[in-house]
Amino acid sequence: MFERAALALMWTLHFLPLALLSRVGEAFGMLLYGLAAERRRVCLVNLERCFPRLDARQRRRLARAHFRAQGRAILERNLLWWSSRQRIMRLVRLDGLENLTPELGRPLIILVPHFVALDAAGTRIACEYDWAAIYAKQKSRLMTDMLVWGRTRFGNQKLFSRQDGIRAAIASVRKGVPLYYLPDQDYGPRDAVFVPFFGVPAATITGLSRMAALARARVVPCVARMLPGGRGYEVRFYPAWDNFPGPDVEADALRMNAFIEERVKEMPEQYNWSHKRFKTRPPGEAKWY
Repeated sequence: MFERAALALMWTLHFLPLALLSRVGEAFGMLLYGLAAERRRVCLVNLERCFPRLDARQRRRLARAHFRAQGRAILERNLLWWSSRQRIMRLVRLDGLENLTPELGRPLIILVPHFVALDAAGTRIACEYDWAAIYAKQKSRLMTDMLVWGRTRFGNQKLFSRQDGIRAAIASVRKGVPLYYLPDQDYGPRDAVFVPFFGVPAATITGLSRMAALARARVVPCVARMLPGGRGYEVRFYPAWDNFPGPDVEADALRMNAFIEERVKEMPEQYNWSHKRFKTRPPGEAKWY
């Protein structure tokens, strides 16, 4: 019952102008900062490890900015689920298409790091292109259904459950369907290597290089940015990576992490710091969270 009421509220909010909705979202994010003690603690631990030169006050300021951005992303998701194609195309700008379009029609993986605006990127791309993605089933059947519906309502999009493995996704890539892929979270030690992320050993899955090798796919990075003042979103495609994958999966994982680090430095408050990115530790090292 609560979930249906929350979805009804989300649907109502999509009628608001984005400038107003963004302010409501920031206020909601500050409410989460005050109430979601566990996520706040995870965020602060991550920031302490990744930005050791910041003092405690600066880290708290950055954490609050992150929660404001996260609050916006949560409430503005209703725009992506219920707004018209025309409105979404107006609010979300695509840049760097000269890096994407030459790769279309052949095996392609779009590398999308976990910035708060990543759903805006997926929905905006779907307004013009068909793609595939791997998703995680939610604890709630209703929320899983909404997630699938929201991400497939334009065009001919394909979603593959992470629980079902990657074989179907690889087959789709081989047929020329771009894969919208998010490999920068901690999924445990399986198929992962420890490589630095902001100088910290991080369990990093090798799926990007393995899938690129199996599908003979090119990799085009894509980063979504939430613009201030309710001015919408910017989605930027970067040049395809040459010589990827290489002969060493650890080097490939390090290359991915280094690219993401550079983008995080450009907008540190918009990376998903409330995720337990360092949950898996090297053998013998104490847990952080």
